Amino acid sequence: MNFKFYRTGKIALVLLALLFSQQAAKAQRGRTHWAADGYQYYRVQGAQIVELDTRDSAKKTILVTKEMLTPPGQQPLAIANFSFSEDGTKVLIFTNTKRVWRYNTRGDYWVYDITAKTLKQLGKERPASSLMFAKLSPDGTKAGYVSEHNIYMEDLTTAAIKQLTFDGTNKLINGTFDWAYEEEFDCRDGFRWSPDSKAIAYWQIDASKIKNYFMLNTTDSIYPFVVPVEYPVAGEDPSSCKVGVVDISTAKTTWLNIPGDAVQHYIPRMEWTENPNEIILEQLNRAQNDSKIFVANVSNGTAALIHEEQDQAWIDGKSRWNGGDPVGWDWFDKGKAFIWVSEKDGWRHVYKIGMDGKETLITKGDYDVISLNLIDEAGGYIYFIASPDNATQKYLYRIKIKGGKAERVTPADEQGTNSYEISPNGKIGLHNFSNIYTQPQSEVVTLPDHKHISGQVVKLNAAAKNKPEFFKVKTVDGVEMDGWMVKPTNFDPAKKYPLVFYVYSEPAGATVTDGYGASRNGEYVGNMADDGYIYVSLDNRGTPAPKGSAWRKSIYKNIGLINIRDQAMGAREVLKWPFVDTSRVAVWGWSGGGSCTLNLMFQHPEIYKTGIAVAAVGWELSYDNIYQERYMGVPIDDASR
Repeated sequence: MNFKFYRTGKIALVLLALLFSQQAAKAQRGRTHWAADGYQYYRVQGAQIVELDTRDSAKKTILVTKEMLTPPGQQPLAIANFSFSEDGTKVLIFTNTKRVWRYNTRGDYWVYDITAKTLKQLGKERPASSLMFAKLSPDGTKAGYVSEHNIYMEDLTTAAIKQLTFDGTNKLINGTFDWAYEEEFDCRDGFRWSPDSKAIAYWQIDASKIKNYFMLNTTDSIYPFVVPVEYPVAGEDPSSCKVGVVDISTAKTTWLNIPGDAVQHYIPRMEWTENPNEIILEQLNRAQNDSKIFVANVSNGTAALIHEEQDQAWIDGKSRWNGGDPVGWDWFDKGKAFIWVSEKDGWRHVYKIGMDGKETLITKGDYDVISLNLIDEAGGYIYFIASPDNATQKYLYRIKIKGGKAERVTPADEQGTNSYEISPNGKIGLHNFSNIYTQPQSEVVTLPDHKHISGQVVKLNAAAKNKPEFFKVKTVDGVEMDGWMVKPTNFDPAKKYPLVFYVYSEPAGATVTDGYGASRNGEYVGNMADDGYIYVSLDNRGTPAPKGSAWRKSIYKNIGLINIRDQAMGAREVLKWPFVDTSRVAVWGWSGGGSCTLNLMFQHPEIYKTGIAVAAVGWELSYDNIYQERYMGVPIDDASR
């Protein structure tokens, strides 16, 4: 695994390799490709694209064979991802991929015409593996793509290519994003076809004033070389950002006149409305505590504010949208309204917002909506993940679009972490389950009755040995924290054992989750339990547990303070256990956990005797501005901190 571009990130090292590979694979494959009826879906099997039926596991229809995807004189295309045109007559193939920062988002694209039985490469005159985010137009006659920071359109009948932007460079970026936007907002795909296929809306990022961080590459050649990476640290201005709409016929761009300084604001989300003359977008101020939704008129570039929300801490543009997916807008009522997620009442809840700005709360109660799964407008329900009673777990719920009481869909005996991909018709769920001692299992279920159709019947691993144990501690400050513990093999309560704490402690990740692998230490050579260690983790205030916004946002401008006190005070409660050797207490963590480790060692040496800080952020002002300013404020606004 290549770490040369992996900064001091958010994912704990214990799960880093697993999570990184899963995320990278998902980024390449995309989500499940559902057929229009919601019962069939498409998969790549043996270099072919097949249609599978959720109701009949034996049924399989080959739609695109490897022979169809074999260029003359070449091997069959290795499919990294694919998509169909809206009429189903063309399939777009992504292949020969290369990494950009975290994921393989550039490569080659081919179009197979099922009716004409032809296979053609897009942008064949462009450099190999240089195309990004190719998309077929809604009418299926054209394709758009980014290459070397410019946007192109290609006619699928004539193969004529038209360049639509001409000013793209490594620093002036059209149709995709700079490092900071990609890392902190998950923004990668930076252009959108209009509903009538006549225009393309796109982001333009001007990173020309962003200073470079020089990294030394010592692995890709005998002689080391310097790799410059634009890296805006806290206190440095972000890249300038604006949105333009380019007319396909004239290649003329109309820039949207969004109020505010283009440098001191971010635009993390942008889409077309169902009107081909309107763009809707979210703008965040630099401090990320003021969110505005604008609707812009494409013809003249004017923008109207339809919704605004402010917060005393921050407004999270990532975690409230399914862990960070800024593509798409959740429309319903024929485009007259959309779904929005907000923490304004102290909990992460779902709201309906009309294009007139009128707002209606849908989910109510003292619980957090962890992520949205489906807006089933025809069925009248919204499906979402939540866990009102146990912050370490996840379950599927549904609620009527008009509001009411949420009902749990996941069976009561499947206690742990549940995730779902739900078919567009709301009738089928691809269900994934695990808990801290049960390996991941997958099945297909009907919804909302959750009846098993195929796959592995979900069953907890009753035979698991030395299961991790969940517990709670209450500190002297009255803070109740969740934790897990793995005891030594053949544990003897009469003995005393050395103790190792695993920490992260910051807003980007929780460590105490009831999912498989959460309690593993992948960096330990050997088996900690067999070697006689107690392994423990605690989640302090400020971690993104579904415990309400007050829990999560209490860390605002207090990273290195409140999280450190919570961890130390929680540790003091753990050290009261009679089987703990208080003279042998260690702590370790990665990234934010590395910073936490250093703070714990220096602030509380009476507790922690040994620490291992990996990729620690030793000075808050050396971290990137989007992340650090979100949680600690903008230094130029509050220079005293």
